[in-house]
Amino acid sequence: MAESKPVIPQNDNVAHALAGAGGGVLSMALTYPLITLSTRAQVESRRAETAFLAAVKKIVAREGVAGLYSGLSSALFGISVTNFVYYYWYEWTRAFFEAAAVRAGRASKKLTTVESMMAGAIAGSATVILTNPIWVINTRVTTRKAEAEASETLLPGGEKKKTDSRPPSTIGTLLALLRTEGPQALFAGVVPALVLVINPILQYTLFEQMKNAVEKKRRVTPTVAFFLGALGKLFATSVTYPYITVKSQMHVAGRGGDRKEGMMEAIRRVVKEEGYGGLYKGIGPKVTQSVITAAFLFAFKDVLYEQTVRLRSSVAKKALKA
Repeated sequence: MAESKPVIPQNDNVAHALAGAGGGVLSMALTYPLITLSTRAQVESRRAETAFLAAVKKIVAREGVAGLYSGLSSALFGISVTNFVYYYWYEWTRAFFEAAAVRAGRASKKLTTVESMMAGAIAGSATVILTNPIWVINTRVTTRKAEAEASETLLPGGEKKKTDSRPPSTIGTLLALLRTEGPQALFAGVVPALVLVINPILQYTLFEQMKNAVEKKRRVTPTVAFFLGALGKLFATSVTYPYITVKSQMHVAGRGGDRKEGMMEAIRRVVKEEGYGGLYKGIGPKVTQSVITAAFLFAFKDVLYEQTVRLRSSVAKKALKA
């Protein structure tokens, strides 16, 4: 009697993680110029602030269109790792809660609001710890040009002293940071980043609850997911934006001998120097980018998840026939 082939396990967590990573890369690539504008606004002083269109023209005039994509490579790597880790742990935690609901004899396996928030907290915390170094490097690369311009000096006759304007690579930025500030600099801003775990908690909890409500009446298509994702992210980013500003400033702190600050120190300094409005610098492009990115992410993720499941099923069937 022929020996039966082992059945390949269906790892849904990995399928969701791959779909989330792919969706994040596609959505970020489409909206990255808005990230550049927002990040630079967050770390510059109030006196250097410029309006949205003026900021676009300034960057393009000084650096070309490529300037709007400073740090894109590290950002795409970062978002792919971030989303993979987040969705893997989120789906793992969700599966745990669903199994617990079945064992408890609950009528529905769907996550309650509290369970959704707990799943988001676990996934978000794991993601922050593992990916904070990537975003420190990305922020450094994204803001390098603005700092170079600010440090230019004038020669006699009014001419600007020429500086080396070649953009540093992601690896070059990492090595320079390790050499001058040490490995601990890779975890700058990790405290506000952990506080910002509330952002995806709010976003995904609201998304899941809206999705559950819609599913009672109709199928959730990628288009519906697009709008639900946009609403969830709009609410979450608007609530947590001051911590996003502080995190960006802490990522670039420590260069040139600057004193490192704690989270509350940074908040107090910004409020003292610039008023409460200083905590919301760059909120226009950031909210726009976050909402569009989240909307595309949820739409892309559903499509990519279906394709991943189909591919995995096809590979499993071929393996069983072999």
